[in-house]
Amino acid sequence: MEKTEEFCFKILETMHLKKLVKLYKSHISVMRYLIFGVLTTIINILVYSICLYLFKIPNLISNIIAWIIAVIVAYLTNRKYVFDSKASAKKEIFVEVITFFASRLATLGADELIMFVSVDKLGWNALLMKIISNIIVIILNFVLSKLIVFRKK
Repeated sequence: MEKTEEFCFKILETMHLKKLVKLYKSHISVMRYLIFGVLTTIINILVYSICLYLFKIPNLISNIIAWIIAVIVAYLTNRKYVFDSKASAKKEIFVEVITFFASRLATLGADELIMFVSVDKLGWNALLMKIISNIIVIILNFVLSKLIVFRKK
């Protein structure tokens, strides 16, 4: 990850964007979380859309399928690249995985509530509401991951 970031920094610096590089370096975990959060969000929205529009799976079931896939990607990327988890013993990793999924279940509840009320009850645009819901969930997930799941011991 560091080599990729350094390559990107060099490109940004040649474009006279040194302030952006400095901002990134001073908030590296937040910036990495945003990058992988965007990736996870894209995966979530794509899987949701494929399930809902292509396979005609109901709204909330499509949302859960998308959530499961996105959470697996999020755990793997957050553990390694964002929060630099040092858990190595099986018990430590097990607790980390359970805590991660439990915190994501809490935000899934928020996501499902937003989607149910806005799409199923109010009839708002499903894709727009999925994007808005994901923004809220990303913020909640970062806070839970930083303060609970991957907290420094």
